[in-house]
Amino acid sequence: MIYLDTSVALAHLLGETLAPPAALWSDPIVSSRLLEYEIWTRVHARGLSRSHEDEVRQLLATVALLEMNPLVLARALEPFPVPVRTLDALHLASMEYLRARGEKPRLASYDERMLRAAQALGFAVVS
Repeated sequence: MIYLDTSVALAHLLGETLAPPAALWSDPIVSSRLLEYEIWTRVHARGLSRSHEDEVRQLLATVALLEMNPLVLARALEPFPVPVRTLDALHLASMEYLRARGEKPRLASYDERMLRAAQALGFAVVS
């Protein structure tokens, strides 16, 4: 199971120089519902709503989105082993929610701070 960070989703959608390998999409992919909001916010901010609408919807259809339930939100309020930003705390709390239910999510991210935080919590990362 791959936990998809927004940095990878946006790189895929916007054709940035960093792009995930095609094999990434063959694993089950999960993320927080937060991913949807982060993607649309960035797409709208770049004025790409019309040109990228179908691609965004297709990408989101491939991702199992976790709701930000009270357990996830409560965990995000607790300390992390390294300093994290607010949205990263919500994503990491979602990963911990999955792990508590027997899943073993691996993080796909291009954000070095997010990768360090996930590794500090004992998560594997996708190279």
